[in-house]
Amino acid sequence: MEVKDKKIGFVLTGSFCTLKKTIPKMKELIEKGAEILPVMSFNSYFLDTKFGKAKDFIEEIENITSKKIIHTIEDAEPIGPKKLTDIMIIAPCSRKYNVKISM
Repeated sequence: MEVKDKKIGFVLTGSFCTLKKTIPKMKELIEKGAEILPVMSFNSYFLDTKFGKAKDFIEEIENITSKKIIHTIEDAEPIGPKKLTDIMIIAPCSRKYNVKISM
């Protein structure tokens, strides 16, 4: 799939052990010409864990994307109705939820 000039919502959930693995994927998409709209769940935005401090992840993601992270329900609500993205990536997205979404 060609991602050049696509607006991609990249949503990070509370699976903290995967955050470091997803950031390089954001970089890769940007290098291929995509625009990334970063979104983080409440927990991934506010909680520090043994996998890292939330503020460090936030700083890195905002530097990579040049955008403030959407992290509240109120700020995320317009994404669909205003068609702010062409594609949404939920990372990680377990098979349980992936199947529910695609049905």
